Amino acid sequence: MNQSDFHHISILLNECLDALEIKPDGTYMDATLGGAGHSLRIAQRLDKGGRLICIDRDDAALNNAEKRLKDVRERVTLVKSDFRNLDNVISDLGLSGVDGILFDLGVSSPQLDEAERGFSYMQDAPLDMRMDRQQKLTAYDVVNTFEQLELRRILIEYGEERYASNISAAIVRTREQKPIETTIELVDIIKSAMPAKALREKQHPAKRSFQAIRIAVNDELGAVREAMQKAIDSLNPNGRLAVITFHSLEDRIVKETMKKAAEGCTCPRDFPVCVCGNKPKVKLISRKPILPTQSEIDENARARSAKLRVCQKL
Repeated sequence: MNQSDFHHISILLNECLDALEIKPDGTYMDATLGGAGHSLRIAQRLDKGGRLICIDRDDAALNNAEKRLKDVRERVTLVKSDFRNLDNVISDLGLSGVDGILFDLGVSSPQLDEAERGFSYMQDAPLDMRMDRQQKLTAYDVVNTFEQLELRRILIEYGEERYASNISAAIVRTREQKPIETTIELVDIIKSAMPAKALREKQHPAKRSFQAIRIAVNDELGAVREAMQKAIDSLNPNGRLAVITFHSLEDRIVKETMKKAAEGCTCPRDFPVCVCGNKPKVKLISRKPILPTQSEIDENARARSAKLRVCQKL
């Protein structure tokens, strides 16, 4: 894929910029660089004293950012890393904290659109789904080597797939004859395991299963859980954390982490006084998530399920 193909429409862009309350001389982190749309607009609000640290584990994203951010490059530090290591990235750069961190937890459009990456159930490709292509575990490994019960668990927990038992059984039956190698082979197996009424639903029958396998390949939920805690701890006083999620599993983790950090005390409610000594670390900027406008959804269907949650370090 060449750099000109790396297009990605930034979702909730203005809402994110407002949420971060960017100071021109502040230090910020885009923990999910992707197509660099959010990064470009953040960097444009910084002056020579400001700094933006951009993290991604996808080489294509980092290569694209060199070109897309060229006019603001002196204010930008690009780092190849998993966002779950953001605390190490900050300390390796000699910083004690940052003034704002943004996460956009959607898979970037180029990854979905680039057929050979194997994320899409609409295009035939090898079963891959790795965000970091130097990682060993692929979707091929998950589909062909994981035990049936583990496949079922993944489909239920990460895909909320109603027909997980049927699908996992069909996968195991098929791979006993020969390995499952491509996305379309997997789509056909998933379809064969579902009742006719499920195939008539508006949503593509393989969508939930592909989401589940992608999450398993990249340990996405584990990474989000770890990164949220580290992000809160890495903020300077009054610094803000802004997180865009696209499905309920991630949103639940973000919501619960922020809520817990805002409450502080973990003592049972019937205790007369606090004995745990935990103090609130953040305040919630809004109790309910910020949602895209209808006009944004009309322009970009991928925005439909987006939710933005924001908290501020005390």
